[in-house]
Amino acid sequence: MNADRLAELLTQISVGTLSPEAALERLRHFPVESLEYARVDHLRPLVQGHAEVVFCQGKTPAQCVGICEALAGASGSFLATRADQATADALRNRFRGAVWNETARTVRLAPDPPSGITGRGTILVVTAGTGDIPVAEEAAVVSEALGNRTERLYDVGVAGIHRLLQQRKALDGAAVIIVVAGMDGALPSVVGGLVSIPVVAVPTSVGYGASFAGLAALLAMLNSCAAGVTVVNIDNGFGAAAAASRINHLAGGEAERVPPHA
Repeated sequence: MNADRLAELLTQISVGTLSPEAALERLRHFPVESLEYARVDHLRPLVQGHAEVVFCQGKTPAQCVGICEALAGASGSFLATRADQATADALRNRFRGAVWNETARTVRLAPDPPSGITGRGTILVVTAGTGDIPVAEEAAVVSEALGNRTERLYDVGVAGIHRLLQQRKALDGAAVIIVVAGMDGALPSVVGGLVSIPVVAVPTSVGYGASFAGLAALLAMLNSCAAGVTVVNIDNGFGAAAAASRINHLAGGEAERVPPHA
Protein backbone atom coordinates (compact mmCIF):
# COMPACT_ATOMS: atom_id res chain seq x y z
CA MET A 1 0.00 0.00 0.00
CA ASN A 2 1.88 3.06 -1.25
CA ALA A 3 0.92 6.71 -0.83
CA ASP A 4 -0.83 6.92 -4.20
CA ARG A 5 -3.00 3.87 -3.55
CA LEU A 6 -3.89 5.05 -0.04
CA ALA A 7 -4.80 8.52 -1.31
CA GLU A 8 -6.99 6.97 -4.02
CA LEU A 9 -8.72 4.83 -1.41
CA LEU A 10 -9.44 7.83 0.80
CA THR A 11 -10.73 9.81 -2.17
CA GLN A 12 -13.13 7.02 -3.12
CA ILE A 13 -14.49 6.97 0.41
CA SER A 14 -14.91 10.76 0.51
CA VAL A 15 -16.86 10.91 -2.77
CA GLY A 16 -18.98 7.91 -1.88
CA THR A 17 -17.80 5.48 -4.56
CA LEU A 18 -16.39 3.13 -1.92
CA SER A 19 -17.97 2.18 1.39
CA PRO A 20 -15.95 2.25 4.62
CA GLU A 21 -16.56 -1.49 4.96
CA ALA A 22 -15.10 -2.17 1.50
CA ALA A 23 -12.14 0.05 2.31
CA LEU A 24 -11.50 -1.86 5.53
CA GLU A 25 -11.51 -5.11 3.54
CA ARG A 26 -8.86 -3.71 1.20
CA LEU A 27 -6.81 -2.67 4.22
CA ARG A 28 -7.28 -6.03 5.91
CA HIS A 29 -3.56 -6.84 5.80
CA PHE A 30 -2.32 -3.29 6.45
CA PRO A 31 0.21 -2.57 7.93
CA VAL A 32 1.50 -6.14 8.52
CA GLU A 33 0.34 -9.40 6.96
CA SER A 34 1.22 -12.45 9.05
CA LEU A 35 2.17 -15.65 7.27
CA GLU A 36 3.26 -18.86 8.96
CA TYR A 37 6.91 -18.04 8.23
CA ALA A 38 6.99 -14.26 7.69
CA ARG A 39 5.42 -10.95 8.65
CA VAL A 40 5.07 -8.99 5.41
CA ASP A 41 5.51 -5.27 5.95
CA HIS A 42 2.94 -3.37 3.87
CA LEU A 43 3.70 -0.11 5.71
CA ARG A 44 7.19 0.12 4.27
CA PRO A 45 6.26 2.06 1.09
CA LEU A 46 4.85 4.88 3.25
CA VAL A 47 7.87 4.84 5.57
CA GLN A 48 10.76 4.25 3.17
CA GLY A 49 9.29 5.06 -0.24
CA HIS A 50 9.41 1.55 -1.66
CA ALA A 51 7.98 -1.88 -0.91
CA GLU A 52 9.77 -4.58 1.04
CA VAL A 53 12.31 -6.44 -1.11
CA VAL A 54 12.46 -10.22 -0.73
CA PHE A 55 15.90 -11.70 0.04
CA CYS A 56 15.50 -15.26 -1.26
CA GLN A 57 18.71 -16.79 0.06
CA GLY A 58 17.88 -19.09 2.98
CA LYS A 59 14.19 -19.27 2.07
CA THR A 60 12.47 -22.13 0.28
CA PRO A 61 10.91 -21.49 -3.15
CA ALA A 62 7.47 -21.94 -1.59
CA GLN A 63 8.21 -19.33 1.08
CA CYS A 64 9.43 -16.87 -1.56
CA VAL A 65 6.28 -17.42 -3.60
CA GLY A 66 4.07 -16.88 -0.54
CA ILE A 67 5.78 -13.62 0.43
CA CYS A 68 5.68 -12.35 -3.15
CA GLU A 69 1.99 -13.24 -3.37
CA ALA A 70 1.35 -11.00 -0.36
CA LEU A 71 3.39 -8.14 -1.84
CA ALA A 72 1.80 -8.46 -5.28
CA GLY A 73 -1.64 -8.55 -3.71
CA ALA A 74 -1.00 -5.22 -2.01
CA SER A 75 0.87 -3.36 -4.75
CA GLY A 76 0.73 -5.42 -7.93
CA SER A 77 4.50 -5.86 -7.97
CA PHE A 78 7.50 -7.27 -6.14
CA LEU A 79 11.28 -7.52 -6.31
CA ALA A 80 13.19 -10.59 -5.13
CA THR A 81 16.98 -10.78 -4.85
CA ARG A 82 19.49 -13.67 -4.54
CA ALA A 83 17.08 -16.05 -6.27
CA ASP A 84 18.46 -19.41 -7.40
CA GLN A 85 17.14 -21.36 -10.39
CA ALA A 86 14.48 -23.24 -8.39
CA THR A 87 13.14 -20.07 -6.79
CA ALA A 88 13.14 -18.20 -10.08
CA ASP A 89 11.24 -21.01 -11.78
CA ALA A 90 8.68 -21.11 -8.97
CA LEU A 91 8.10 -17.37 -9.12
CA ARG A 92 7.83 -17.27 -12.91
CA ASN A 93 5.39 -20.19 -12.86
CA ARG A 94 3.23 -18.38 -10.33
CA PHE A 95 3.41 -14.86 -11.79
CA ARG A 96 2.98 -14.24 -15.48
CA GLY A 97 5.21 -11.33 -16.44
CA ALA A 98 7.81 -11.90 -13.72
CA VAL A 99 11.30 -11.35 -15.16
CA TRP A 100 14.37 -13.24 -13.97
CA ASN A 101 17.76 -11.66 -14.47
CA GLU A 102 19.97 -14.72 -14.19
CA THR A 103 23.18 -12.71 -13.86
CA ALA A 104 21.79 -10.48 -11.11
CA ARG A 105 19.84 -13.35 -9.50
CA THR A 106 16.77 -11.12 -9.28
CA VAL A 107 13.12 -11.75 -10.09
CA ARG A 108 10.93 -8.72 -10.64
CA LEU A 109 7.23 -8.31 -11.28
CA ALA A 110 6.86 -4.72 -12.49
CA PRO A 111 3.70 -2.75 -11.69
CA ASP A 112 1.04 -2.39 -14.35
CA PRO A 113 0.91 0.34 -15.49
CA PRO A 114 4.66 1.00 -15.02
CA SER A 115 5.42 3.55 -12.31
CA GLY A 116 7.96 5.50 -14.37
CA ILE A 117 11.09 7.33 -13.28
CA THR A 118 11.00 9.35 -10.06
CA GLY A 119 14.72 9.88 -9.36
CA ARG A 120 16.12 13.25 -10.28
CA GLY A 121 19.22 12.15 -12.18
CA THR A 122 21.06 9.12 -13.52
CA ILE A 123 22.63 6.40 -11.39
CA LEU A 124 25.71 5.03 -13.16
CA VAL A 125 26.82 1.51 -12.24
CA VAL A 126 30.52 0.91 -12.94
CA THR A 127 32.58 -2.27 -12.64
CA ALA A 128 36.31 -2.80 -12.51
CA GLY A 129 36.10 -6.14 -14.32
CA THR A 130 33.71 -8.50 -16.06
CA GLY A 131 33.83 -10.78 -13.02
CA ASP A 132 32.16 -8.02 -10.98
CA ILE A 133 29.11 -7.82 -13.26
CA PRO A 134 26.80 -10.13 -11.22
CA VAL A 135 26.95 -7.79 -8.22
CA ALA A 136 26.70 -4.75 -10.49
CA GLU A 137 23.64 -6.18 -12.23
CA GLU A 138 21.94 -6.67 -8.86
CA ALA A 139 22.58 -2.99 -8.15
CA ALA A 140 21.33 -1.95 -11.59
CA VAL A 141 18.11 -3.96 -11.38
CA VAL A 142 17.35 -2.63 -7.90
CA SER A 143 18.12 0.92 -9.02
CA GLU A 144 15.68 0.61 -11.91
CA ALA A 145 13.01 -0.94 -9.70
CA LEU A 146 13.31 1.99 -7.30
CA GLY A 147 12.49 4.44 -10.08
CA ASN A 148 15.90 5.63 -11.21
CA ARG A 149 17.28 6.23 -14.68
CA THR A 150 20.15 3.73 -14.66
CA GLU A 151 23.16 3.30 -16.93
CA ARG A 152 25.94 0.70 -16.95
CA LEU A 153 29.67 1.07 -17.56
CA TYR A 154 31.48 -2.26 -17.23
CA ASP A 155 35.12 -3.44 -17.29
CA VAL A 156 36.96 -0.15 -16.83
CA GLY A 157 39.30 -1.12 -13.98
CA VAL A 158 42.67 0.27 -13.05
CA ALA A 159 44.59 -2.44 -14.92
CA GLY A 160 43.80 -0.40 -18.03
CA ILE A 161 42.98 3.02 -16.62
CA HIS A 162 42.65 4.56 -20.09
CA ARG A 163 39.36 2.66 -20.47
CA LEU A 164 37.88 4.70 -17.62
CA LEU A 165 39.37 8.01 -18.76
CA GLN A 166 37.70 7.56 -22.13
CA GLN A 167 34.32 7.58 -20.38
CA ARG A 168 34.39 11.04 -18.79
CA LYS A 169 31.08 11.99 -20.43
CA ALA A 170 29.31 9.13 -18.68
CA LEU A 171 30.95 9.94 -15.35
CA ASP A 172 30.15 13.64 -15.60
CA GLY A 173 26.53 12.96 -16.61
CA ALA A 174 25.67 10.91 -13.52
CA ALA A 175 24.04 12.08 -10.29
CA VAL A 176 25.35 9.14 -8.25
CA ILE A 177 27.93 6.50 -9.19
CA ILE A 178 28.02 2.95 -7.86
CA VAL A 179 31.49 1.43 -8.30
CA VAL A 180 31.79 -2.35 -8.02
CA ALA A 181 35.29 -3.86 -7.73
CA GLY A 182 37.12 -6.89 -6.38
CA MET A 183 40.84 -7.74 -6.37
CA ASP A 184 42.61 -4.63 -4.97
CA GLY A 185 39.41 -2.55 -4.78
CA ALA A 186 41.16 0.53 -6.19
CA LEU A 187 38.60 1.73 -8.73
CA PRO A 188 36.27 3.65 -6.32
CA SER A 189 39.19 5.81 -5.20
CA VAL A 190 40.07 6.62 -8.79
CA VAL A 191 36.47 7.46 -9.68
CA GLY A 192 36.08 9.43 -6.45
CA GLY A 193 39.06 11.56 -7.46
CA LEU A 194 37.52 12.39 -10.84
CA VAL A 195 33.99 13.47 -9.87
CA SER A 196 32.21 15.81 -7.45
CA ILE A 197 29.15 13.59 -6.88
CA PRO A 198 28.50 10.80 -4.34
CA VAL A 199 30.29 7.51 -5.02
CA VAL A 200 28.96 4.30 -3.45
CA ALA A 201 31.63 1.59 -3.44
CA VAL A 202 30.85 -2.13 -3.46
CA PRO A 203 33.67 -4.60 -2.76
CA THR A 204 33.19 -8.01 -4.38
CA SER A 205 34.49 -11.42 -3.44
CA VAL A 206 36.24 -11.71 -6.81
CA GLY A 207 40.01 -12.25 -6.53
CA TYR A 208 42.87 -14.57 -5.69
CA GLY A 209 43.54 -15.99 -2.22
CA ALA A 210 45.06 -12.88 -0.66
CA SER A 211 41.90 -10.94 -1.50
CA PHE A 212 40.29 -12.94 1.35
CA ALA A 213 36.92 -13.23 -0.41
CA GLY A 214 36.55 -9.47 -0.74
CA LEU A 215 37.99 -8.37 2.59
CA ALA A 216 41.04 -6.79 0.93
CA ALA A 217 38.82 -4.77 -1.41
CA LEU A 218 36.57 -3.75 1.50
CA LEU A 219 39.50 -2.46 3.54
CA ALA A 220 40.96 -0.63 0.55
CA MET A 221 37.66 1.13 -0.07
CA LEU A 222 37.20 2.00 3.60
CA ASN A 223 40.68 3.53 3.53
CA SER A 224 40.07 5.54 0.36
CA CYS A 225 41.65 8.98 0.39
CA ALA A 226 39.12 10.24 -2.19
CA ALA A 227 36.42 12.43 -0.64
CA GLY A 228 32.80 11.39 -0.93
CA VAL A 229 33.29 7.63 -1.21
CA THR A 230 30.84 5.57 0.85
CA VAL A 231 31.24 1.80 1.22
CA VAL A 232 28.69 -1.00 1.61
CA ASN A 233 29.24 -4.65 2.50
CA ILE A 234 30.94 -7.25 0.31
CA ASP A 235 28.82 -8.23 -2.74
CA ASN A 236 25.97 -6.01 -1.51
CA GLY A 237 24.66 -4.62 -4.80
CA PHE A 238 21.21 -4.21 -3.27
CA GLY A 239 22.47 -2.02 -0.43
CA ALA A 240 24.44 0.16 -2.82
CA ALA A 241 21.41 0.72 -5.04
CA ALA A 242 19.16 1.50 -2.08
CA ALA A 243 21.62 4.13 -0.82
CA ALA A 244 22.17 5.61 -4.28
CA SER A 245 18.43 5.77 -4.91
CA ARG A 246 17.80 7.71 -1.70
CA ILE A 247 20.50 10.19 -2.69
CA ASN A 248 18.99 10.48 -6.15
CA HIS A 249 15.55 11.25 -4.71
CA LEU A 250 16.83 14.11 -2.52
CA ALA A 251 17.65 17.72 -3.47
CA GLY A 252 14.28 19.38 -3.45
CA GLY A 253 12.01 16.36 -3.20
CA GLU A 254 10.75 13.90 -5.74
CA ALA A 255 11.27 14.87 -9.33
CA GLU A 256 8.43 15.18 -11.79
CA ARG A 257 7.32 11.70 -12.86
CA VAL A 258 8.75 10.74 -16.23
CA PRO A 259 6.89 8.21 -18.41
CA PRO A 260 8.63 4.85 -18.82
CA HIS A 261 11.16 4.62 -21.66
CA ALA A 262 11.28 8.42 -22.02
